[in-house]
Amino acid sequence: MDGPGDRYHAQAPVDLAAIARNVAILRQRMNGSQVMAVVKADGYGHGITQAGRAAVDGGADWLGVVHVAEATRLREAGVTVPVLCLMALAEGAHADAIAAGVDLTAGTVSLVRQIAAAASRAGRPARLQLKADTGLTRGGATRAEWPAVVDAALAAQADGQVRVTGLWSHFACADDPGHPSVAAQLARFGEAADYAEKAGLTPEVRHIANTAGALTFPPSRLDLVRLGGAIYGLSTLPGGAPGWLRPAMTLTARLAQVKRVPPGTGVSYGHRYVTTAETTLGLVPLGYADGVPRGAAGRPLVQARGRRWPIAGTVCMDQFVVDFGDEPVSAGEEVVLFGPGDDGEPTAQEWGEALGTISYEIVTGIGGRVPRTYARAQARGPEGDVDA
Repeated sequence: MDGPGDRYHAQAPVDLAAIARNVAILRQRMNGSQVMAVVKADGYGHGITQAGRAAVDGGADWLGVVHVAEATRLREAGVTVPVLCLMALAEGAHADAIAAGVDLTAGTVSLVRQIAAAASRAGRPARLQLKADTGLTRGGATRAEWPAVVDAALAAQADGQVRVTGLWSHFACADDPGHPSVAAQLARFGEAADYAEKAGLTPEVRHIANTAGALTFPPSRLDLVRLGGAIYGLSTLPGGAPGWLRPAMTLTARLAQVKRVPPGTGVSYGHRYVTTAETTLGLVPLGYADGVPRGAAGRPLVQARGRRWPIAGTVCMDQFVVDFGDEPVSAGEEVVLFGPGDDGEPTAQEWGEALGTISYEIVTGIGGRVPRTYARAQARGPEGDVDA
């Protein structure tokens, strides 16, 4: 039977062993803190159930998602570790999450009450975590709102509708090591957690550290760390993830067409690229609908035959062109857009830096038309091979 690589012109191989190995190594470095592997956004584009299982294989104690639908997908796939819905959403599916034993987040009095009501409908207490806004100014309760949220949670817990399992917050600037807001937020979170516990809550976990915080600010690790990009070998820190983490996703395609053209040939929409000599052009069947940003035009972000080549002209919805000069490429040859960098190919980190964004946006942007394929081969690394 043909595999996905035989049926499609492009694919995104995902090394599940790399995810498991990344989690295992991170656990060793977190000084006893539990590890939550964040698999929201379809596992950062890698596949939520596949990435979730691999993370658990590597020792993840928790999984993190955003929507209830993501959490229930994990449960339906047989994942039994604790799962937290990280965004406080007034979803109609709260009762489904409660029935599945999934932790929900609340940062407002009204949402605590909505979740309590859903628990009554589900016939069992909700597992609830309270989120404090300590300076990101996004979700969560402000300093002024926090006492009322704690009181609402205590009342719902006294009524048997919820069990407060966690207290948490999120850093604003942890990817800027040494930024004064990081220590300030940690202190503010300590105050919020102390208030809640003195009021009568006994959470299982307190957590604030994301990938950047966990890697660069050990005091933030607390009971639990939430690792997102790190489990996929990515990071928003300057220079990207440390070398002992391995990127898990590769993006490849096969040339759909090759043609020889004379000098002065305009290429792609707007003729923003014009050949200066007789040259060979190759057509790559990926475009911005598949997650290749239009801003990549002109950049040497494609590898073939052991070297980098520039994207020639405008990236289209479904395709773009590469100028191969006099290299004798042919239709069907493989090109690599990004990978772990073992053979000099671009990485997602390089794509992000070239385009003024982050590697997370690159991997999560790879569209559904690009099939993910999965391998559990040994992952190479400086600390030895780990067969996951």
